[in-house]
Amino acid sequence: MPNLTIDGQQVDVPVGTTIIQAARKLGISIPHYCYHPALPVAGNCRICLVEVEKQPKLQISCYTPVAEGMIVRTNSPKVLEARQNVLEFLLVNHPLDCPVCDQAGECKLQDYYMKHGLYDSRLADVKIKKEKKAFAIGRTVMLDQERCILCTRCVRFTENITKTHEFGVFNRGDHSQLDLYPGRKLDNNYSGNVVDICPVGALTDRDFRFKCRVWYLEKTKSVCPGCSQGCNITVEWDKMRPHIQKQARVMRLKPRFNSEVNDYWICDKGRYNYHFIDENRIVHPQFNKESISWEQAMDILAGAVNSLKISKRMNRIGVLASAQLTNEDLFVIKKLFKDTLGGALVDFRVPEKPGESDEFLMKADKNPNTAGAEIILGSDTKPQQIVQKARQGEIDLLYVFGHDLSQLFGKEAIYQISKNVKLFVFQGSNVNNTCNYAHLILPSQVYAEKEGTFTNCQSRVQRIWPAFQPLGEARADWEILSLLSERLGSALNFKDPRSIFNEIAATIAPFAELTYEKIGDKGTTLAK
Repeated sequence: MPNLTIDGQQVDVPVGTTIIQAARKLGISIPHYCYHPALPVAGNCRICLVEVEKQPKLQISCYTPVAEGMIVRTNSPKVLEARQNVLEFLLVNHPLDCPVCDQAGECKLQDYYMKHGLYDSRLADVKIKKEKKAFAIGRTVMLDQERCILCTRCVRFTENITKTHEFGVFNRGDHSQLDLYPGRKLDNNYSGNVVDICPVGALTDRDFRFKCRVWYLEKTKSVCPGCSQGCNITVEWDKMRPHIQKQARVMRLKPRFNSEVNDYWICDKGRYNYHFIDENRIVHPQFNKESISWEQAMDILAGAVNSLKISKRMNRIGVLASAQLTNEDLFVIKKLFKDTLGGALVDFRVPEKPGESDEFLMKADKNPNTAGAEIILGSDTKPQQIVQKARQGEIDLLYVFGHDLSQLFGKEAIYQISKNVKLFVFQGSNVNNTCNYAHLILPSQVYAEKEGTFTNCQSRVQRIWPAFQPLGEARADWEILSLLSERLGSALNFKDPRSIFNEIAATIAPFAELTYEKIGDKGTTLAK
């Protein structure tokens, strides 16, 4: 492994490592525009120039491989002057529209100018605006050509990651400009990623455009619930201006780097799957369409369970769990209905049509925790059997977690269930058509409001964190069931998701010896 010195610090790195990568290992940040660790090197922005001892010229650190004994300076007078010159060149005709640019606050032109620029411009005349201003290039992205600095990150992304080849750089010299190939639109499944990797405001998100300044955003680590891949994301929400966005706390979702799951990327389906967090939410318990208190709701539910318990007819309870729930929620379902009460018919494998998938990140299974549900709940029965028994009046209590049964089994089936089941319970976060037929409705939290874990299709356990307080009186699914267990006189005594997970690790073999600390923010794979 070559040993080199960067700014007086020594470091050993593998053969083939570039200077910019070696510097990162030391915590030294070299400015760059065109370089991206997941894309082929272009070497065209030139702001990553560094001084290498015994080399007559400055070298681009994104492309130059390290060598044994190499001595590198990233902040010498020559390097600082070169950075200023590059910035001056890039800003020659760049529009000064920062106040109306969505990239303001996370723009590398702004950041690097304040850190490495601060020069007296030799070109103070009015800037020439030759290119087209903002125009839509697809479902999700706007292009502003005069802001583009031709880093070609988006070109390389569509060439090497999606392999859809929408972008190109056209013309030569100072007439060069970024555009789509004639007759093309940016409509691949990962188009939003070009906004993430654009270092300036040339590519902006149509969904986020003019919605919120980035300095108002709080970022919470989480996992995308859109499919079984479990891509790592950040939930970015407006914590500063509740008076502006009263009905929408979440402003956008962004991919979070995890080399084992999604690298730097996320599909568009997952990226824009956040509006449900604040739309059509169930915020109060209801019984026969009338709002009630949690205490009243537990009285009704506990009364129904106790009557079956006394008559020893627990097999007349049907539970349709969901792979949208966390491992912790599913474990409490198991503990209450299968272990503590016993005899209830429990399953989660409600039949759904396979969703869109591809060979990259998108999976046909649109649930984030199918693997966890299979391990924790198993498969004692089939959901179709539970539904059929409910239609025929052979079940007295049907407990549904979030599913829209009318969409899955038809409106006639759910109408018969409503008439033939003594107590039809719907527990979920958002209103769907099943709510029109359920007798008792219990509001639960969405993933962005609670703590827990999902197990993805790679058997990788990953954590989610609460970004903000739940809407209305919504509670975590495990908490609702714990309330019920207390009312039934069989308290489960779980204090929080961590205590539940500790019991999962102690009682379910694949989770053995796992803790929240071991899982961390990148996840860990289950034992086989």
